[in-house]
Amino acid sequence: MEFTFSTEENKDYCVIRFKGNLIEKNQAFELLETLDDIMARNISRFIIEMSEFGYMNSTGLNVLINILTKARKAGGEVVIASVPDNIRSLMLITKLNSIFTIVDNEQEAQKILLKEA
Repeated sequence: MEFTFSTEENKDYCVIRFKGNLIEKNQAFELLETLDDIMARNISRFIIEMSEFGYMNSTGLNVLINILTKARKAGGEVVIASVPDNIRSLMLITKLNSIFTIVDNEQEAQKILLKEA
């Protein structure tokens, strides 16, 4: 399964929905370009929704760190929602769970981002 994503913007934040598998760097180019376009519109808070996401390796982890770094440099934040167990385990092993806010669902992520507004 290949990697795809969709975005849903509102005035407060953008939801990025991951689908498939993210294992090669070239799979993320469009995502990172889209992120730059969104941030150019002064949106720097993101929910990464993973309910339909299957797998990622170190490339995928690097993409997540890249998104978080860009958001925080712009004064924003990233909340990751609906993380599958295999990816949650990967984030625990790599200790990325200590730098990302990870919640069970998109509604919890919304509450966190709206509190920061």
